[in-house]
Amino acid sequence: MLSYRPDSTFAHRLDPRSKLLVQFGLAIAAVAHPTLPWLVGTTAFGLGALAAARLSPLAVLRAYRVVLTVLALAPLIAGIAFGPPWFRVDPALRSALYVGRILPVLLVSAAYLTSTPVRDTRAAVQRLIPGKPGQILGIGMALVVRLFPLVLADVREVRDAIHARGGETRPLWDRARLLAVRSLERTLDRSDRLSVALRARCFAWNPTLPPLSFARRDYPVLAIGIALAVSPLATV
Repeated sequence: MLSYRPDSTFAHRLDPRSKLLVQFGLAIAAVAHPTLPWLVGTTAFGLGALAAARLSPLAVLRAYRVVLTVLALAPLIAGIAFGPPWFRVDPALRSALYVGRILPVLLVSAAYLTSTPVRDTRAAVQRLIPGKPGQILGIGMALVVRLFPLVLADVREVRDAIHARGGETRPLWDRARLLAVRSLERTLDRSDRLSVALRARCFAWNPTLPPLSFARRDYPVLAIGIALAVSPLATV
């Protein structure tokens, strides 16, 4: 699971607001331009973001393997035909082109996760969205980023425990039921402990957040993010 790793790379030294804008702009550009040249360009941009964070593309693909496997099924399903020739290439290629737009967004988001502390993300969100909505969104993002890896670890522990007790001999539906029930129990128990911990630490809606400031290196990144965000207007 990808998480923040302290370093001094170019991506680490960027202001989180400029990185969020690039992610937003890239997502808009990828969705608005479902063409092969744009897919190649945005994927190359995503690989450049990984290089800026010194993150291995193989590590990212391994972390997102479940998501990528599900996405890879879409072209196969789209190409299935209930009759000769039984599989149509054109719909499969068209579906692959649409699904492929998600890959560069995942690459850039991986670079962001590994190069941005959770507190900086919350500070950026609350500065971009003022008032109570920004506080709620910032807290929600911070909790998701911190808790999601723990929930996945709980699911893996439950799965390993089922296998250690001879779960392979059980029917598939029974294993799925056990995994879902036990994982949900652990998640609810973890949420209860989180609630107690927040109260014990005098949780504040508006704590003192880390200061953020744009540096000279942020302005080209901001320009790229804005250009990507407004790129659909150039085709209108």
